[in-house]
Amino acid sequence: MRGFEQAQGPSKNLTVRLLGPVGARRGGERIALGPPQQQAVFAMLVLRRGHVVTIGQLVEGVWGSTAAPRCASSAVRTYVSQLRAALEPDRPARSRSRSIVAAEGGYRFLESAVDVDSEVFARETADRRDSAEVVYERLSRAVGRWRGIALAGVPGPWAKHHREQLTESLLAAREDLYAAAVDLGRHEEAVSELASVVKEFPLRERSHGLLMLALQRAGRQADAARVYDEACEVLERELGTRPSAELTELHRGLRAGHTVRSPAWPVGTDVRPAAPPLRPDRLAGAFGLQRQSSMGADRRPGAPAIVGTPRGGTVMTAAPLPSDIGCFTGRGRLVEEIGAHLLKARPGHSRAVVIATVTGIGGVGKTALAVHVAHGLREAFPDGQLYVSLRAGSHPADPAGVLADLLSALGTPPERLPLDREERAALLRTLLADRRVLLVLDDARDAAQVRPLLPGTAGSAVLVTTRAPHLAVPGARSFAVDIFAEAEAVSLLGTLAGAARVAAEPEAARDLVDSCGRLPLAVRIVGARLAALPCQGLRAFGARLTDTRVLLDELSHGDHMVESAFRLGYDALPPDLARAFRFLSLLDTPDLPLPVAAALLGTEVHTAEDLAEALVDAGMLESPAPGRYRLHDLLRLYGRGHAESMERAEDRTEALRRVLALLYGSAVHVAHTALPDNTPSPAWLHPADHTGIAFEDTDQARTWFRAEHAVLTAAVEQSLASVPDALRMAVDLLMLIAVCSLFPSRGHYDEACRLAGSAARRAGEAGQPEYRARALHTRAWLSCLVGNYAAAEADLRAALRWAEATNSHQRLHMSGVLLALVLRATGRVQESEVTMARAERYAGDMDNPASPAGLARFVARLHVAVGADQPPSGLPLMTPLMRQVDAHGTSLVRAEGVIRLGATLSGTAKSGDRSQAEAEDGARTSGQGA
Repeated sequence: MRGFEQAQGPSKNLTVRLLGPVGARRGGERIALGPPQQQAVFAMLVLRRGHVVTIGQLVEGVWGSTAAPRCASSAVRTYVSQLRAALEPDRPARSRSRSIVAAEGGYRFLESAVDVDSEVFARETADRRDSAEVVYERLSRAVGRWRGIALAGVPGPWAKHHREQLTESLLAAREDLYAAAVDLGRHEEAVSELASVVKEFPLRERSHGLLMLALQRAGRQADAARVYDEACEVLERELGTRPSAELTELHRGLRAGHTVRSPAWPVGTDVRPAAPPLRPDRLAGAFGLQRQSSMGADRRPGAPAIVGTPRGGTVMTAAPLPSDIGCFTGRGRLVEEIGAHLLKARPGHSRAVVIATVTGIGGVGKTALAVHVAHGLREAFPDGQLYVSLRAGSHPADPAGVLADLLSALGTPPERLPLDREERAALLRTLLADRRVLLVLDDARDAAQVRPLLPGTAGSAVLVTTRAPHLAVPGARSFAVDIFAEAEAVSLLGTLAGAARVAAEPEAARDLVDSCGRLPLAVRIVGARLAALPCQGLRAFGARLTDTRVLLDELSHGDHMVESAFRLGYDALPPDLARAFRFLSLLDTPDLPLPVAAALLGTEVHTAEDLAEALVDAGMLESPAPGRYRLHDLLRLYGRGHAESMERAEDRTEALRRVLALLYGSAVHVAHTALPDNTPSPAWLHPADHTGIAFEDTDQARTWFRAEHAVLTAAVEQSLASVPDALRMAVDLLMLIAVCSLFPSRGHYDEACRLAGSAARRAGEAGQPEYRARALHTRAWLSCLVGNYAAAEADLRAALRWAEATNSHQRLHMSGVLLALVLRATGRVQESEVTMARAERYAGDMDNPASPAGLARFVARLHVAVGADQPPSGLPLMTPLMRQVDAHGTSLVRAEGVIRLGATLSGTAKSGDRSQAEAEDGARTSGQGA
């Protein structure tokens, strides 16, 4: 977005971006365009400004004729109303809009002073009659306007059609740009870019021809002939045709050694008529300078990405591998050797799973290499490619949780997900048996983290990246990735900063990459900064790297080269961005959703987005998806070091407290949404001082919390460790998470229990027996969810001891009731009755919402409204019990109710043991506390 801002300047016109995520600004101020469907309406009106677009056309464009909901017309009117408010924030109420007016059954966009980047792009690419130099400069400027996939994230048939048209225009413009580069003698530059286009769009004959011409001009006649042979092969295989006359004549001329000019390609021959339409998963490759982090391939932490459809009818989730890095440099020998080793998984070549480990220090390019190799082997593994980040660092991914994610992605229903890690591993091996799958395990900590994730039969292959140089995985072949050779580092620098600049100062370029330690991550950051400073010489820029005192101060476990490169990017940040970078480094989580980033920064969401997007543009932050941001592990450590030295301790702890308050306020909002007529009693939950995220319903809340379990884990752990007043909020948050089953699945039961245990220990250290008892009770509840009654009993007895020390009637009743049920469910009838009789003394007036009995009823209703029948609920104890409480509205204050329900749960209930009246009385008085 920073590039968008700079491109628009201080113009007072309305500036609109469609060549990337849809955006709009006026006078430098961002305009909030709302949700994706609203953005679609805005784009349709802007591109037809001055003309009426009917409501029917808008509905058709956003939803299509068959998928439009009944309320589509009403939704369009709402979107237009919201767009008017966003475009004219100062317009008086009930006054006529100056931007969008109703007319003739639709709407007309009135503003004429509008600068739309796609229209500017069309004008800049329309005239190709000037000299090659002028055309090259104009087309470079036009192509540079793109910031990713056009209309990114905008749904509907109109956006899809317009996106494909724009993408085709971009590809044609890039081909004209590279043709001009060839005419200007920029052969190597053209070869590099055209090779990427040909790989992504192998049916574009003009790209093949231009690549052949560029190679011939560069003196690489054999390579040019090989490109022609590959074009013939792909056209025959995909379309059953021969190359066009233009490509054939070009090949003959090159083979004869003639000086051949770029042929004039007739309209309609750029892509063969029989070629399939552009696929969405290939759109990103059309952009050449697509938005990628300068720090390597894009990664998703924790959850797998799966490509392909397995044989036998089971459909894997259609999701792409992380994108192949656009300017992958060097590593040719490693790519060939790793690929050849993994290809041994083909039938008849190996009797075991083929495993390769890629080792090296952080920032050396292990992930980029692994993803590049995996893309090249897609056809060799037709049943799919699975990718998962194991996050070796302070909070590595738990193999049990990773297995749960993999099994879920492979179609395993939540209720069939084994609780035991070994059983999950066995199920994964069963699902992958007799399939040809490539599994990429990125950033592994050790062999113990990898072993449970391995397939069990031949046919599949595993590619592991790790910082550990000797990962002891049986049967694996290790490939060490070293720093770049000098020529590779200089080549990468030239690709990023400009080949002409590097050629003009070759000695300075060599000194610069040497100062970076020739570490790929460092070279990428330097190249990105140089690209943003086109007028600065390499020698002048390199002078900033000569202070050895700074380098020595930054040495850390041999990774000082990374930190010196980080300093280059950090020192170039203005003060507001530098401070934002430091605060975003405070939370130990792979990804930061936008609301959490805003909490860390202590700003409004739109301000946080501006800061984060600017950091993305500066190469100091990644954005794997809209509204999500990511810091590389080493960058986060680097930023935190600066935060610790430059920010006050109270400011750092307050940032973490804000994140915890956001999560807690959001969880309380879930309770209010689920039970709008029942406000949680302060005796059970203290009031939230943050409004939290205003979820539309409990399903949306449940989805958000489960997706952000890593954020929740980090916020609770760090707050318990360093925020003095966070204990009560953390314990109450964990109770809500447990009661509402807001953690992702049974696979994360251990993680939730660990957090509750940490809270109990912290409460003990702080001398807070009430909160220690509450944390232990929460962990017992979690244990009951999965039928782990022994652990639940131990925690409940400990909670009761602490409750007795403080004479907490609430805890004595609620933990006592739960313990009685656990005892009865495990067949200890007499002990259960004694425990229940003791708990009855503390029930209080059940009609009083603040009494122990009233609180128990509220908890039961909340569990039924939000958590019941959701993983990991629906198991032996909690859900049927809570349904009884919710149905009859009473706390369990009679031992007869415990006996009846406990007998049912333990399978020992006997018909006829009591009269029907006694049975009904037992059901009427049954309930529980949490």
